Amino acid sequence: MTLYYEEEGSLKLSFACQSLAEQVAEAALDEIGCPYEAEVNLLLTMNAEIRDMNREFRGLDQATDVLSFPMIEYEAPGNFSFLEEREDCFHPETGELILGDIVISKEKVLAQAEEFGHTPKREFAFLIAHSVLHLSGYDHIENGERIRMEMLQKKILEKLNILR
Repeated sequence: MTLYYEEEGSLKLSFACQSLAEQVAEAALDEIGCPYEAEVNLLLTMNAEIRDMNREFRGLDQATDVLSFPMIEYEAPGNFSFLEEREDCFHPETGELILGDIVISKEKVLAQAEEFGHTPKREFAFLIAHSVLHLSGYDHIENGERIRMEMLQKKILEKLNILR
């Protein structure tokens, strides 16, 4: 797996964000049975910047915790079988599946960790798992989809022993 990592803003989280993101993303892809090595772009930013992106791409003028920008439209969540015929989804040099982009607000990581009573590391890991599932076609709009995503997120974090 390749994780292209970028960070902006002076706020620094107190753990190795890039390493943890790689670990969680790999665990998430293993959990859903992704048969390919994958590539993900991760940007850690601040509330003002993620608010601008949320307004531009979703029409919501507010800061959010995480934005996911999938590169692929899936026929069914976590079903990668149709990609065998699609060369445009793979990096031409590495052969890795290009999943998409994740943007996380570091300020939201800290605020939500406090709000939910767990560590910033756990909150960050949760947001990575959540977003990788989005990049793999999962969503939580309908109740059944939400329950499925919550179950997968919990399993991923439990396997990594990142608990509340």
